[in-house]
Amino acid sequence: MREQLSWKVGGQQGEGIESTGEIFASALNRQGYFLFGYRHFSSRIKGGHTNNKIRVSTKPLNSISDDLNILVAFDQETIDVNIHELRQDGVIIADAKFNPVVTEGYEARLFVVPFTEIATELGTSLMKNMVAVGASSAILGLNPSTYQDVVEDLFLKKGATVVEKNMEAIRAGAEYFRNEAGDLPELRLAPADGKKRMFMIGNDAIGMGAIAAGSRFMAAYPITPASEIMEYMIKRVPEFGGTVIQTEDEIAACTMAIGANYAGVRAFTASAGPGLSLMAEAIGLSGMTEQPLVIFDTQRGGPSTGLPTKQEQSDLMAMIYSTHGDIPKIVMTPSTVEEAFYDTVEAFNLAEEYQCPVILVTDLALSLGKQTVEPLDYNRVEIRRGALKLGEELPERIDGTYYKRYEVTDSGVSNRVIPGMKNGIHHVTGVEHDETGKPSESPENRIAQMDKRLRKLADLPNTFKNPLHVHAEHQEADILVVGVNSTRGTIEEAMPRLEADGIKVNHAQIRLLHPFPADALKQQIAKAKKVIVVENNATAQLANIIKMNVGDVQIEHVLKYDGNPFLPGELHQICKKKVEASKELV
Repeated sequence: MREQLSWKVGGQQGEGIESTGEIFASALNRQGYFLFGYRHFSSRIKGGHTNNKIRVSTKPLNSISDDLNILVAFDQETIDVNIHELRQDGVIIADAKFNPVVTEGYEARLFVVPFTEIATELGTSLMKNMVAVGASSAILGLNPSTYQDVVEDLFLKKGATVVEKNMEAIRAGAEYFRNEAGDLPELRLAPADGKKRMFMIGNDAIGMGAIAAGSRFMAAYPITPASEIMEYMIKRVPEFGGTVIQTEDEIAACTMAIGANYAGVRAFTASAGPGLSLMAEAIGLSGMTEQPLVIFDTQRGGPSTGLPTKQEQSDLMAMIYSTHGDIPKIVMTPSTVEEAFYDTVEAFNLAEEYQCPVILVTDLALSLGKQTVEPLDYNRVEIRRGALKLGEELPERIDGTYYKRYEVTDSGVSNRVIPGMKNGIHHVTGVEHDETGKPSESPENRIAQMDKRLRKLADLPNTFKNPLHVHAEHQEADILVVGVNSTRGTIEEAMPRLEADGIKVNHAQIRLLHPFPADALKQQIAKAKKVIVVENNATAQLANIIKMNVGDVQIEHVLKYDGNPFLPGELHQICKKKVEASKELV
C-alpha cells in the first residue's frame, strides 16, 4: 500500500472540475488523510482548460507533488496537457464520450469509463463528476460509503432523493471501474489515522483570523484571488454583529476601512495587485493621520490585468514603496495557511499598537491552495489595542485647546481617541499637522512629527515574533535557501533531496518583509557559503530587498514567472546545479 499519491481531475472550466476535486478531497480529509491541493484555472467564467491537483498522504504535506499517479479526464485536452506528469505506474480514467486516446509519444494505462452515459441513465449528465469520483474511489480501494457524509452536506438541502441519486452515481462509477480494471493494489492507499483536521484555503484562514481578531467590518471590491476572503466574511461576520460592504472600487474600500478604524471598529480591506495600486494614496492617508489600517494583498501575475488566475510574487516592492512620501508601514508575509490565521490576528494588533497601515501579503498558491491544517488554537489569540483610550476619562481641556492626538512621544506612538469621547476633540487631516491635528507648515513641527511617526517601528524587527521561519541544522552550510510566502513547503521538501546529494542546506523563510529583519537574516547568511533566493517574479524583488537591507551579499537567483508555482523536484535540481557549478569554478 502507498503512503501517498497524487490525483488530478481536468476538463473545461464550468464543467464541475472544482467540485469534483472538492468532493474527492473532502472525503479523504474526513478519513484523516493529509492533503495539499492546487487549482489551475482560466480567467474566464466558462471554457478553457482547468484542473485540480490533489496530493494525498498519511503524513503531513507542505507542497504540491512533482508527478501524478491518477489523471481523471473529461476531455482530450486534459490528457494532452497533463500526461507528462504521469508516472509509469500511473493511470488515466477518461470519459468515453470524447473517444480518449493516449497522447502520441507517451505510454499510459488508459481506462475508458462512460461518465456521462452512466450519469444520464441515472437521471442527469450533471452527475458525471460523481461517477468519476466513484471510479477514483475504486482505484484507491475506498468504499463508496466514504463519500456519504460529504454528499449529504452538499445536497441534503435539495432532498434525500438528490443525495441518494448522487451516491448511486458514485457506486455505479466504482462498480464499472472494478469490472473494467479489477484491483490495482499498487495504487491502494494505506489507512489514515482517522483524526479530524481542517482542510481550507489561505483566504478562509484570513477570514477566520479577522473575525477572531475582533474585526466586524470589511469593505472590498471583488478581485481574484482575494474574493474568497470577502465571500467568507459575507457568510460569517453577520453572526458576530458585523457587516461587509462591496464598494464601487478599491479606493472607496480602503478609505471606508480607514473611516471605520477612526470610529474605533477593527476594519480591513482585501485585494490583489491592481487594487493595491489604486489604494496607494489612501494608504498614505492612513500613515499621515495615524489611523490603523489592515490590508490583505493576494499576489497574482501582473502587471495590469496580467495573469489574474496564476501564481506570482511580484508585488513585493509595491507593498513597501508604492506610497508617496515617508510613512511607517508594516508588511507581513505568512508562508502557510496556519500562519495566515495567526498572522491575521497579529496584523490587527500591530495596526492598532503602531497606528499605521499593515499589509499582510499572500500569493495565489497560498490564497487559493487548499491544505490540511491542524485544529487552530484559539488560546493563542489575544487582542491588543495599544494606546486606544476607549472607555477612559480624558483630562478636561481647561484652556480650550484641542486634545493632543498627535503628541510627540519617545516611542512615536500617541494616545488615540475616537469621535465622541469627552475632551477628546481634535483635528484629523491629511496635511502635515501639529500635536492637536491643526495644519502646520512649520519646519520645526514638520521635523518633530515626521521623526515621531518614523521612530514607531524602529525596534519592530527585534520584537516581532518569528520574523523568519528558520530551519538551520548546519553551522557551516553549503547553501542558505531563502523564500517568501508559499515557496516554504517546496523548499522544505527539496531540502532532504539536496542533503541526500551531500549538500548541507539551511533554510530561512521571510515572515516580516518590512521593516526588514536584517540582523536575524545576517546571522543565517553568516552560516552559509552561498545564498540562494527563490521567488516567483522576473526581477528578483526579494533578493534586491535583501541586498538593500543586509548590505553587500552575493546571491544566486532562482526565478520563475510563467504563472506556475515551484515544484520540489524542480527546485532540487536547480539548487544542485548551482552548487555543482560553484565547485567547478573552484
